[in-house]
Amino acid sequence: MPDYKYSAIDRTGAQTSGKIQAPNDEQARQKLMARGLMVTTLTAEGAAPKPVATTSAPAAKKSKFTFGSKVSPEDVTIMTRQLATLIMAGLPLLRALELIHKQERNPAFKLVLGSIAESVSQGNNLSEALAAHPKVFDRLFVNMIKAGEAGGVLDKVLDRLAKFREKAQRIQKKVKSAMVYPGVVVTVAVIIVYILMVKVVPSFQKLLADQKTEMPPLTKFVIGVSKLLTDFWYVTPFLVIGLYIGGKAWLSSAKGKEIFDRILFKIPKVGGFVQIVSVSRFARTFGTLMSSGVPILQAITITRDTLDNVVIANSLGRVHDRVRDGEPLSVPLEQTGVFPQMVTSMIQVGEETGQLPEMLNRVADIYDEEIDNAVSALTSIIEPVLIVFLAVVVGAIVLAMFLPLIALISKMTGA
Repeated sequence: MPDYKYSAIDRTGAQTSGKIQAPNDEQARQKLMARGLMVTTLTAEGAAPKPVATTSAPAAKKSKFTFGSKVSPEDVTIMTRQLATLIMAGLPLLRALELIHKQERNPAFKLVLGSIAESVSQGNNLSEALAAHPKVFDRLFVNMIKAGEAGGVLDKVLDRLAKFREKAQRIQKKVKSAMVYPGVVVTVAVIIVYILMVKVVPSFQKLLADQKTEMPPLTKFVIGVSKLLTDFWYVTPFLVIGLYIGGKAWLSSAKGKEIFDRILFKIPKVGGFVQIVSVSRFARTFGTLMSSGVPILQAITITRDTLDNVVIANSLGRVHDRVRDGEPLSVPLEQTGVFPQMVTSMIQVGEETGQLPEMLNRVADIYDEEIDNAVSALTSIIEPVLIVFLAVVVGAIVLAMFLPLIALISKMTGA
């Protein structure tokens, strides 16, 4: 392993120099960065020193978001892929950040990238610069970068992180696209029912009022709802908005989210779909963190915080405590009852063979494929259920209007 001479600037801004052993220039650079040094020159012993290509960092004051603009997960994923590609190509970190900052079109993200580049130019680690923007870079992102810096494999970790985010976003798009059709059906159903209640039902009500017939309970109920919607139409928007805000607030609370997630788990087919998506995310996140050198207890905590399902997240909290006490990971995972037997068995094999990260990523690959089948199965069930539900609601309204007419006709004919 060759020796490299370097000159660098430490975190205090002081010049420092010395020697370091590394397989190549890039590894030497990464090791020095992990120590908090910004390299100015780096050369193998016996060769002429070459200055590291850097330019002045872009001026960036405190990061502020531009009105009407925000940083999306897709923006972060693209930046991660670009940064991984540039560093793997041999560019110094600061130069790579400057290039990405220069070509970024999102004003909000451009400010964030400028702030990060400035922080790195002042001698801070990339993980420290990223941690200053928690709304853009979550704990998973920052901790993986920190592990990559500590192990001198920042380029590999960035590549792994980019692949992780790309796969996660592909899954999210599949799930969202599967929900488009049910969403359209529900919207059309609401519009049809509303039109029936405010236009059709009042017409029938006038007809029935002229005949002075006794109305069945179902008819009275439908007419009452129709009268409420027509006489107090201005209340409807506030009611809808109130229900939306109230439901969102309830789901935002810890107890409400837990109750909702437990209900989802018990719904046939839906519960299985939620489990597949959650297990896939767990395995992919946990495996990626372990592969990047993050300690197992820290990896469990970070993975728990990234899961949307509170039931599985709470289960991981209990798993963390038992692993901390010395138990193997597979035992408490199996006893939670929320992870399939195949998953816990593969994790147990990974622990026994010393290939836990590889096994976790294999589990994630298997369940990623299962998501396609689960989405198709769920969609095929939701479609007829929604259509039947719409037919029942509209049929009930129509029946409520015709029951008095049928009674009136029967009375007139003496039947």
